[in-house]
Amino acid sequence: MKRMLIGSLLASLLFTFPAMAAADAAEGDVIITLGENLTEQQKQQILNEMNAPDNAQIITVSNAEEHKYLDGLIPKAQIGTRAISSSMITIGAKGSGLDVETHNITWVTEEMYTNALITAGVKDAKIYVTAPFAVSGTAALTGLMKAYEVSSDQVIPEDVKKVATEEIVKTAKLGESIGTDKAVALLAKIKEEIANNPPQTDADLRALIEKIAKDLGITLTEDEINSLISLFNKMKNANIDWNQVNDQLSKAKDKLSTFLQSEEGKTFIQNIIDILKEIWNAIKSAFTSSEPQNNQ
Repeated sequence: MKRMLIGSLLASLLFTFPAMAAADAAEGDVIITLGENLTEQQKQQILNEMNAPDNAQIITVSNAEEHKYLDGLIPKAQIGTRAISSSMITIGAKGSGLDVETHNITWVTEEMYTNALITAGVKDAKIYVTAPFAVSGTAALTGLMKAYEVSSDQVIPEDVKKVATEEIVKTAKLGESIGTDKAVALLAKIKEEIANNPPQTDADLRALIEKIAKDLGITLTEDEINSLISLFNKMKNANIDWNQVNDQLSKAKDKLSTFLQSEEGKTFIQNIIDILKEIWNAIKSAFTSSEPQNNQ
């Protein structure tokens, strides 16, 4: 079941700009997306879980929308034939950044959503992603982006939607081999560097990926490196606002630095501290042994 309904969530967060747009969205405005194949009982269950306000705008997400962005990234059988995932986006104050919370999501982490949504241009919002039972979470991005378009009256370009969807899938897959926290930290740091100093060639991009992986203590296979080069080349060619990406990454660093706060990350940092202590003690010892001894 872990990946059987993989498509029901990423696709619940992206799609084309709906006919009804909420222009001049204000702080506190709420947009909710519901999978169109939810039963009436499941819809009510999710709305209750969200504590949905009476004035929230509700839109639906179809399985066809899910397939539009996920086909080719994961097997169709994993995307499934039903749209069930749901999301709620609440407009935040300007400069507040993104705050993501999930429920019943087993494969995509809150930090992965944050990272991909930043790529898509989503900013300053509180986001909740859920399903009536456990799903992997990859389809939810479609609904979140669709909700953001409605709430902000801004169209997310198609190429940006596609690369954001690919980012979340590749991050989840990479997380299976190196750990989700490391995968999120790796992609966030690469994006930050690209925003500040874009690599000019594939060789530059490869060198950047390898350097950041090394700095984070991550070992990548050749296939993983090539996959990341392909992903970030698509990002470079997409209509992405890199200034905004950099700004939102700065605001989300507490979320995206989870690895450094984890036990594994703390051990990694402590090892560095221990090595530095050993070097310092060796230096002190060398100076002490070279000092002249006083006769008492």
